[in-house]
Amino acid sequence: MQVRLFKPSLGSEEIAAIQEVFENAWIGLGPKVLAFEKAWSEYLTVEASVGVNSGTAALHLAVKAFGFAKGSKVLVPALTFISSALAAMLNDLEPVFVDIDPVTLSMDLEDLQRKITSDTVAIIAVHMAGHPIAMDQLMDIAQHKGLKVIEDCAHCTGGSYKGKKLGSWGDIGCFSFEEKKGMTTGDGGMICSDDADLIEPLRALRWVGIDKDTWKRESSLKEGQINSMHWYYEISSVGLKYNMNDLSASIGLTQLKKLDTFNANKRQAIARYCNGISSIDNLEPLLPYRPEGENAYWIFGIRTHDREALIGHLKKLGVATGVHYMPLPMHPLFEGCTDEIPVAMEVYPSMLSLPLYPDISNEEVDYVLEQLSSFYKE
Repeated sequence: MQVRLFKPSLGSEEIAAIQEVFENAWIGLGPKVLAFEKAWSEYLTVEASVGVNSGTAALHLAVKAFGFAKGSKVLVPALTFISSALAAMLNDLEPVFVDIDPVTLSMDLEDLQRKITSDTVAIIAVHMAGHPIAMDQLMDIAQHKGLKVIEDCAHCTGGSYKGKKLGSWGDIGCFSFEEKKGMTTGDGGMICSDDADLIEPLRALRWVGIDKDTWKRESSLKEGQINSMHWYYEISSVGLKYNMNDLSASIGLTQLKKLDTFNANKRQAIARYCNGISSIDNLEPLLPYRPEGENAYWIFGIRTHDREALIGHLKKLGVATGVHYMPLPMHPLFEGCTDEIPVAMEVYPSMLSLPLYPDISNEEVDYVLEQLSSFYKE
């Protein structure tokens, strides 16, 4: 048996959605993007959303929205994907790496408070693997210190904390719809906020700074506004080519309808994994997974002292694995970083990600468990 690490769940509904876009012959930034933004805002119960072409773009623009002074510091978890730190660096800000909680692998809130200085302006909060940070506590700290909070929700699409959707707690929420994530648009991302005025300027910034996108200009002409100067636009800021397109948005609209089912399926698979792992010596789940409720996990993993040998064993038997992630200060990009992150450095060598996706079958989960068991029996 071959078991992939991640796999998007796509069907005839997505094909039909794409076909409709083809028939309308408008595949760029257009009405489907607007519809997806509206549907996303309603799903998260936020005031406004802006579709972009990646989660990385979402984070970059989210930080840019605040206009922080160059050289200011942004607190970033030590264990995350590079985009969390790039969001600060691309805005001429300095990422400061916060150590992780040894249990949840997300930011350690005590270390976070120790690393706040007079020039700290924001926190990028990553819900690692989909396990939510204690956002009520984090927001209390941020408000007390006058810091902005950007939620990096790439791992937790559709998840909630204390009944409130992740991505709606902070000042801005950012999502990734890359092909392996909780739902997909192929590649894509979303920025959302309850402060519509804060993120409204990002619509121009995602479209090279143009204040009126092509669809709005085209729509004004179709509506009979002959003297509307539909061709006219102005550029008043340096923008980026970060827009989502209608092909992606059409897939996103379809996937959003399935998102809660996707997460329920993964919770069921995680419960099966955890039950099986409980009988295997020397293994434990990566996180304190909570298969009940509104939890949305992107990664299922284990902690093992035999990672490299286990990777090789599973690979020979057709089971894909991964490691999420190296602590960022280990990369050459951050050579010379002096931020102390002892927990991240201690935990990282034991982390191993196992197959998890919406359509994973009981037979596939059982096969992975069987091969884990066989390794330790040998």
